[in-house]
Amino acid sequence: MISFEMTDQQKQVKELVHWFAKTEMRPLSLPSDKAGVVPMEWLNKVNAMGISLSTSVVGGDSRKKSSDGGAADDPETTRQTNRLGVIASEEMGWGDAAIALSLPGPGLGGPPVQTSGTPEQKQRFLGMFKKDKARWGAYALTEPGAGSDVSGIRTTARKVDGGYLLNGQKVFITNGGRASWVVAFATIDPSLGRAGHRAFVVEQGTPGFTCTRLSHKMGMRASETAELLFEDCFVPDENLLGGESYYAAKASGPSGFRVAMATFDTTRPMVAAMAIGIARAAYEYTLDYVREEYPKAGRSFQIACEKLANMKTDIEAARLLTWEAAWMSDAGKPNTKEAAMCKAYAGKAALSICAQCLELLGPVGLEGHLVEKLYRDVKVYDIFEGTNQIQHLIIARRLYEREGLRI
Repeated sequence: MISFEMTDQQKQVKELVHWFAKTEMRPLSLPSDKAGVVPMEWLNKVNAMGISLSTSVVGGDSRKKSSDGGAADDPETTRQTNRLGVIASEEMGWGDAAIALSLPGPGLGGPPVQTSGTPEQKQRFLGMFKKDKARWGAYALTEPGAGSDVSGIRTTARKVDGGYLLNGQKVFITNGGRASWVVAFATIDPSLGRAGHRAFVVEQGTPGFTCTRLSHKMGMRASETAELLFEDCFVPDENLLGGESYYAAKASGPSGFRVAMATFDTTRPMVAAMAIGIARAAYEYTLDYVREEYPKAGRSFQIACEKLANMKTDIEAARLLTWEAAWMSDAGKPNTKEAAMCKAYAGKAALSICAQCLELLGPVGLEGHLVEKLYRDVKVYDIFEGTNQIQHLIIARRLYEREGLRI
């Protein structure tokens, strides 16, 4: 049964990451948002410190081996990898979510390599993330015509001698422009539907693979978001994630679609935790403001107290849903429904909390203020990794799967 009491190790991780978020991330928050980029010298510094939002610290599959393909060193740490991940992710979100996504490391590309890659692929693609140089990985799934509906991807992978030729476009790819490699999803035959999906690791510098644009966004401005183009991009067989043997001959066997969905089961709790961190940052600032600036009597103070109480309740509820989803993953239990539930609830609650905080701050929270930035940043947490509507659809499907109903 899940324990709501943190272990000593979890407390230490929380304290360490909170210290880093407070002393290193928060001072850069507003300047990086204004500049639209995190300073490279700072990224190199934290990379040398060994701090990253990666599978080695956040997320990954605790049921698998370590990133180098060998046995994990610490069985206790391995059993709580995802729980540690969501604890750290919340503190990162509290510090600055855009900066957190900019930290060197495999990023969202890490989990599919960790869970589906061969030992050689894990060593090759995850082993490169060392302190000597800042490097990034990326996860390329979304397309102009296929966002939350992953089954609709149209990037193609045509088999040729020694590999595949990829053709298509990917959009909204975090760190896609500077990534050493991206996990790109494509279909070998659109008529096969999900069974035709495959996942490839495409390395930077591969002919036919280019970054065509860096997006300018309402929020998360310091986080790099790229559009990628594949034009007869040759990817060798050894870069097919999992290898040819991973994909069963029968349509019911493994596919790139399953790789993508397994990744979401791991990453959605992390995304939910970051949304909680953003909401907590806005709530804490507003709570202090109300304590110091609001008159301690009158209707306005009563309304503020009621709103703050509801915010605190939503933060705690979202955190418990997120911890449950992470605990299930660590325990080897299917958590698709729980991952969708925490993502849907946390994203919606965090957006509402930040909006209410702006209302309570009034003119103080206008442009250039921390809470105004948090409000712009948090909106995407109701969208990426699957929109709120898609999360509800996933939950409904799990509720009715015993009845055999297709929703």
